[in-house]
Amino acid sequence: MNRQKYLEKQRQRRRYHVRHKLRGSAEHPRLSVDRSLTNIGGQLIDDAAGSTLISVHSQEKSVRGEIKVAGNCDAAAIVGKLLAERALAAGIKKIRFDRGHGKYHGRIAALANAARENGLEF
Repeated sequence: MNRQKYLEKQRQRRRYHVRHKLRGSAEHPRLSVDRSLTNIGGQLIDDAAGSTLISVHSQEKSVRGEIKVAGNCDAAAIVGKLLAERALAAGIKKIRFDRGHGKYHGRIAALANAARENGLEF
């Protein structure tokens, strides 16, 4: 099997494994983290309705002015802080954290910790 196909199958398996335990609702939406080599983003998802409630990404104009490099822990912390502020403004306080296929380490942990420090409860 092609190595890229194998790696993508393993990532997909890990995503399903994590998501099987998590379902977002209107009261407790799911915080899904999207991490690439150069950017990071997060969105709050209501799985019951199948809709995205709040979304923040490091490529947004409001975020790009604050960060120099979008692929590091500092940028992830800024995205997490902004996500928490938008969630609290929308009346969302409790969430469920979906790390996707990535380990809870580095940028993913930085985003989660910044969201926690700014008022979200996991």
